[in-house]
Amino acid sequence: MPRFVNDTRILALAGAQAVLRAAISEAERIGAPMCVSVVDAGGNLLAFARMDGSKALSVISSRTKAETAALSGEPTGGANADVELQISLASAGRWTNLIGGLPIIIEGHLIGAVAAGSGTGPQDLAVARAGAAAIEGAEMFEGFVFRGAEDTGFARNDPR
Repeated sequence: MPRFVNDTRILALAGAQAVLRAAISEAERIGAPMCVSVVDAGGNLLAFARMDGSKALSVISSRTKAETAALSGEPTGGANADVELQISLASAGRWTNLIGGLPIIIEGHLIGAVAAGSGTGPQDLAVARAGAAAIEGAEMFEGFVFRGAEDTGFARNDPR
């Protein structure tokens, strides 16, 4: 018999605000002002902050990172640099491989995502992880290894 209804969990506004506060606290601790976006499982914005001193363009990139993480269910920055542009074009720019977006997954249920932008890729990822950790039991993707062009800061095919 086909299943017509699935069980779901939804990230509540209070949860999104807790994620945002935890991410901002980490950004302050490491001295890297950030833009932080928290979205639901459908990529819809629930909470956002632009810290003083963060880059204006990171308003857009942090939201795109969060949308990408929510819609893919994977951390951003894990795709090979050779496909970054093609996937971004195929998704009308709603996908990015910039490091710093994490899905928030609880007991196998994707409930949303958090992303940070304005620092280095590793700083952005650390701030996103701190935000996700505000939700008890959230997957931390400890074994995640980024692969995109951003991991070196240089374009691919760099002879170094």
